[in-house]
Amino acid sequence: MADSTRNFKDLECWKAAREVRIYVRDLITTFPRFETFDLTENIRLAARSITRNISEGYGRFNFQENIQFCKVARGSLYEIWDDLITSYDEGFIQKDQLEKVSLLIEEAIRTLNGYIVYMERNKVKLPAN
Repeated sequence: MADSTRNFKDLECWKAAREVRIYVRDLITTFPRFETFDLTENIRLAARSITRNISEGYGRFNFQENIQFCKVARGSLYEIWDDLITSYDEGFIQKDQLEKVSLLIEEAIRTLNGYIVYMERNKVKLPAN
């Protein structure tokens, strides 16, 4: 959390995760109806959980809890990535769409990892309770 961070919406990792969520939301609208309660639903829920976990962790105001929520968010990014590769393999999305979303996911993971490292380095500076 840089000095300019006033709330979770200022976090670069939350912004990157939001881009993933929005892109994925639009992408899954083209999936076949028979995938509504499997692949489509799983991707939708996982995409929403990314920004939810980042914001909830931030709101805990505790480094260790925040780190744990960010790790859950990171896991959801990888889960979505796998589901989108499956979607490509099944012919639901095109190669260029997979490449675009892969870049967005990689950026979200990169910024989230940076935030996690920042928190891990700074949690030791907190006084013991």
